[in-house]
Amino acid sequence: MSGKDATAERGRGAGLWPLVEAERAALAADLAGLDEKGWATPSLCEGLTVREVLAHLTASARLNPARWMAGVIRCRFDFDRMVAVRLAEQLGATPAETLERFRGTVPSRTKPPLPVVALLGEVIVHGEDIRRPLGLRRDHPVGTLTHVAGYYGGSDLVVLAKGRIGGLRLVADDGPFTCGSGALVSGPTLALVMAMTGRAAYCDDLTGDGVAVLRERCPQG
Repeated sequence: MSGKDATAERGRGAGLWPLVEAERAALAADLAGLDEKGWATPSLCEGLTVREVLAHLTASARLNPARWMAGVIRCRFDFDRMVAVRLAEQLGATPAETLERFRGTVPSRTKPPLPVVALLGEVIVHGEDIRRPLGLRRDHPVGTLTHVAGYYGGSDLVVLAKGRIGGLRLVADDGPFTCGSGALVSGPTLALVMAMTGRAAYCDDLTGDGVAVLRERCPQG
């Protein structure tokens, strides 16, 4: 990346950090009254409970590039193992401690070597991984969701998203997001984001000839 491009990226990131903070704060507030059963509820992330997904978000918000690389080397480039190790570090002894640790990350601007929009996408997607099984709902600002949808529509950097929607035309019915060409998939921007990142349950909120194709490409129900 050139110096000019790096400066532009920092400028874009600076404008997105307040959105990251707002999403973290909203998730912490939604989970404030959760009971033991709720914390143990399976999330939409296969094999992880609600509590474990929250700990994963905490870990991500505390990883700077140096700590990220140290973890990669320690885990011998096994990224799944590194995620599990960092999650365990942030889980805490009780659900209350898990939540308190996450609350501490709300204003954090520490990040691994990823664009800020990737962190924004992470907190939205994993927030929904938590909320949907619990029957919780957040009305995310459409502008925030549009930033994330645009990022996932053009990238496979963090999760397979761009590749998942090949040959499909995605059109939001509640905002300006559009992407791709081919069979139509239409619906709320949030549902498009979640389906792009592999959450088949959100295909129920979408319409169009391409929905069946997208659902088949989603590993998570």
